[in-house]
Amino acid sequence: MTRMAVIDFETTGISPEQGARATEVAIVLVEQGRIVDRYQSLMNAGVRIPPFITQLTGISNAMVAGAPPAALVMREASHFVGEVPLVAHNASFDRKFWVGEMARAGEPAPQAFACTLLLARRLYPQAPNHKLGTLVDLHGLRRTGAAHRALADAEMAAELLLRMQHDLRQRYRLTTVDHPLLVTLQRCQRHEVHRLMAAHAQAA
Repeated sequence: MTRMAVIDFETTGISPEQGARATEVAIVLVEQGRIVDRYQSLMNAGVRIPPFITQLTGISNAMVAGAPPAALVMREASHFVGEVPLVAHNASFDRKFWVGEMARAGEPAPQAFACTLLLARRLYPQAPNHKLGTLVDLHGLRRTGAAHRALADAEMAAELLLRMQHDLRQRYRLTTVDHPLLVTLQRCQRHEVHRLMAAHAQAA
């Protein structure tokens, strides 16, 4: 499957294990080199948003008070994603909230994420850092909306994913760069990238 779902959460903190909950989720579907669909919603998880989080994201307690319940939003998100494999920038963060919020909603939560942060460390070692905004600016990619809002960040991560797929196709003369290949690539050591990709291209 070449379609992928790029996910981003805004949250009340850094870890569900420490009581943090999601306040917003966005999902951007990409296929054949372009964005094909989007889903975004604030969610009310019944918890207070700390002032510093509101300052960072712009999401206030008043905004989530009128939002749909978190369980309803996550059921909609699950339906929207379906069986499409998942991608996120710094996926170790988003995966925790994806799994935690889906469990609360009684929904299954596939956990095999491709991570554009890990991939960027292997593909773009020349970048000054591998933050999403830095990588977007490095490649002259489109910025939409405000940073630290879920849809804007998911769209930027989707644009970065598409650039990565393009670069891999060009460098190694591949016809398809699918999710399993990205997951394999993000797990290898940086010095092994060329060997891995050359072997994949020869086998394709």
